[in-house]
Amino acid sequence: MKYVLGIDLGTSGTKTVLFTQEGTAVASATVEYPMYQPHNGWAEQDPMDWYNAAVSTIRTVLEKSGVSRRDVVSLGISGQMHGLVMLDAQGKVLRRSIIWCDQRTAKECDEIHEKMGKARLIEITANPALTGFTLSKILWVRNNEPEIYAKCRHILLPKDFVRYMLTGDFATEVSDASGMQLLDVPGRCWSAELLKTMDIEADFLAKVYESPEVTGHISKAAAELTGLSEDTLVVGGAGDNAAAAVGTGVVEDGKAFTTIGTSGVVFAHTSQLAIDPKGRVHTFCCAVPGAWHVMGVTQGAGLSLKWFRDNFCVAEKEAAAQMGTDPYDLMNKEAAQSPIGSNKLLYAPYLMGERTPHLDADCRGMFFGLSAMHTRRDLLRAVMEGVTFSLADCLGVLKEMGVEPESMLACGGGGKSPLWRQMLADVFACPVATTVNTEGPALGVAILAGVGAGLYPSVPEACRAMIQVNPAQQPIEENLAPYARVYSVYRQLYTANREVFKALAQI
Repeated sequence: MKYVLGIDLGTSGTKTVLFTQEGTAVASATVEYPMYQPHNGWAEQDPMDWYNAAVSTIRTVLEKSGVSRRDVVSLGISGQMHGLVMLDAQGKVLRRSIIWCDQRTAKECDEIHEKMGKARLIEITANPALTGFTLSKILWVRNNEPEIYAKCRHILLPKDFVRYMLTGDFATEVSDASGMQLLDVPGRCWSAELLKTMDIEADFLAKVYESPEVTGHISKAAAELTGLSEDTLVVGGAGDNAAAAVGTGVVEDGKAFTTIGTSGVVFAHTSQLAIDPKGRVHTFCCAVPGAWHVMGVTQGAGLSLKWFRDNFCVAEKEAAAQMGTDPYDLMNKEAAQSPIGSNKLLYAPYLMGERTPHLDADCRGMFFGLSAMHTRRDLLRAVMEGVTFSLADCLGVLKEMGVEPESMLACGGGGKSPLWRQMLADVFACPVATTVNTEGPALGVAILAGVGAGLYPSVPEACRAMIQVNPAQQPIEENLAPYARVYSVYRQLYTANREVFKALAQI
């Protein structure tokens, strides 16, 4: 029996899972670590925390499983995207990593647009300059910490730093590199034009691979620390969402997934390059060689329901504690008692501003249509419907670009709710299913590792062998028209309030 490892380097912790070559999870382990916020809007982590967590979790799963190191043939790493890791000539970390959610680089984004031109930047990188992306972070260090930038010789992403520590190789892959804003996304290589215009040394960047390609193998030093064999291969891996796509089997045209986590994502695979000239959605290279994915993001998805739970559902939380159940289960039952449209009550989920399709940091959440007849169950359902409508906005942009999924997988905490999945099916007008295995990104990169080790000839074939899908919830025909009427009103909320949001921000 051959085994593959999937390492998922997240923001709160690193999770490592050992899988059989058929996709069955054998053992898993997680280690958490801190995030540092020295100023408002800043977010940093220590790269060595990631590496130590990877070493610890690898060693733990090997010990728990009893699997021989010789049978672990390959591993892949998934990671939080966009983080900046800077190393000196000796490969030592120069400063804490500025991670994906850091918001300090607004001036640098303006600098990028000024030097490159926004339209040309989108042509090359498929995205406008955003504070979360890596390029603006590089410029911030150069502008504000020139003594550190002067010592920099290597720039890596979070998962690629862990790869370097495990193998000694400076390597990255196309899906994660797409989020650096230095990659020519159509050409799947570093952009010489961007590097020249922004005056960044090409030698600072790692070699770019496709996600299932072998980038190296475990070094002697890492083998001693982890318990792995020096023969264990390491493949390119993938950024977190690209890895989740592989882990759910979204690797062929017509397939997509929706994640309802803190934020919400609608993610679709496409074999034909599609770029939104308005920059409302992200187009990245995906983990399948020669293909891309298009992704819309809504900021306050599961966050909206959590906010409502924490502030207005004390009774449900207390009852759930006494019953030994999840308060969300009780909240779902309450929401199900309200009709489609929540008795003419709408919710806009803009608690953290919005990305797709509005790209507006100033817009804010609202309940619209409140009357004396409304009860808590109406507000609960309105929150769930509002998030669903926001995700439908994302899907609408994808369809404008010619990317039209035929089926949808639901992921994240919200995806566990049958009520929420039915809303998605009815509003999207397509079947919505879940996968049997819920390991997501860890399984995704383990599948890539299996392809790299030759266990499977391609990523789609590996997914067909290693992923099982539960029966889908089908759209309910009589629900389609009522949801469509409510959604048409929801779509007017942002436009009607755009100037009011701006005025509110100035108070």
